[in-house]
Amino acid sequence: MRDIGIGIIGGGYMGKAHAVAMSAVGPVFETVLRPKLVMVCATSDASAERYRAAYGFARATSDWRKLVADPEVEAIIIASPQSTHREIAEAAFARGLPVFCEKPLGENAADSAVMVMAAEAANAINMTGFNYVRTPATQEAIRLVRSGALGRITWFRGEHTEDFLSDPDAPANWRTEGRASGTMGDLAPHPINCALALMGPIKSLMAQIETIHDTRPGPDGPVQVTNDDHAQMMLRFANGVMGQLYVSRTATGRKMGYGYEIHGTKGAIRFDQEDQNALHVYYADGPEAGRGFTKILTGPAHPNYAAFCQGPGHGTGYQDQIIIEARDFLHAIETNTNIFPTFRDGMEVNRVVEAAWTSSEQRQWVDL
Repeated sequence: MRDIGIGIIGGGYMGKAHAVAMSAVGPVFETVLRPKLVMVCATSDASAERYRAAYGFARATSDWRKLVADPEVEAIIIASPQSTHREIAEAAFARGLPVFCEKPLGENAADSAVMVMAAEAANAINMTGFNYVRTPATQEAIRLVRSGALGRITWFRGEHTEDFLSDPDAPANWRTEGRASGTMGDLAPHPINCALALMGPIKSLMAQIETIHDTRPGPDGPVQVTNDDHAQMMLRFANGVMGQLYVSRTATGRKMGYGYEIHGTKGAIRFDQEDQNALHVYYADGPEAGRGFTKILTGPAHPNYAAFCQGPGHGTGYQDQIIIEARDFLHAIETNTNIFPTFRDGMEVNRVVEAAWTSSEQRQWVDL
């Protein structure tokens, strides 16, 4: 075992999650590399110092360049707004540092392409933060699809639905400003990544993207909403399978509706992140009278579960997904071998998002 110095840029929601994960991953997975929280960066000295004290970092700064240049920082986690990702990643790769970057990878596909080129030119470890594909249940779903247990796959449906802006009287805020903060920029990357992980590349798509509530209350009257509330897509995957995606921040009653359903000639699966420790599986064999979906409770027999708990059905949670992600990042560094989803995988998500916007604006199918 040896220490590895970690620098995290961003101390808010995801910055905290990554700090906690890096503190826990060593004992949970008995990793060879043991993270040491060297430095945290935030937008002001005061907030950076507050995060330092709260999360256990050795130092704090409001200048990400100081963090990237610090000789004790051996790997970087970018958990800042996506408009900052490209510049930070390029500077880190110039030092040859491994970089983990939260989704979406770049502010657009062009940014992401530059980040991929920088990573590959530096031959540096790189990973994009899509934590939901790392639940034990979804890892098992990926295994079932790839093993052929469901037969030839014929259909895929995915969604990411939440309701934090379902109330039309909810006031305008940063989430209602700019395309990057809309549903396609914020929520859609997760189910797109899920579709790519389960089904492979998307060949073409047809999308409709809408804003349901055009204005929202502001301190001085109605404020114009400048981004999207929900979107639907028809998909054709490169393997010929037909699919659908729906994303929404106005889906009343849904809190974490990251889900999918897959049909095959020998079986089917269903998953809902609000019940993340269960996978519903159907096999088309045996007498018809005895058939039906079986609720499989995750346990030590499923990927990465046993590190957290020895009891089936006891369950893992959101933070555990980030810890699994941290383990994968450290393992990639240790073995000098990139692990899905890489920056190139993150770029592919950006490409799908931009193709969806083009399709919606042109009202036609778009090839990727």
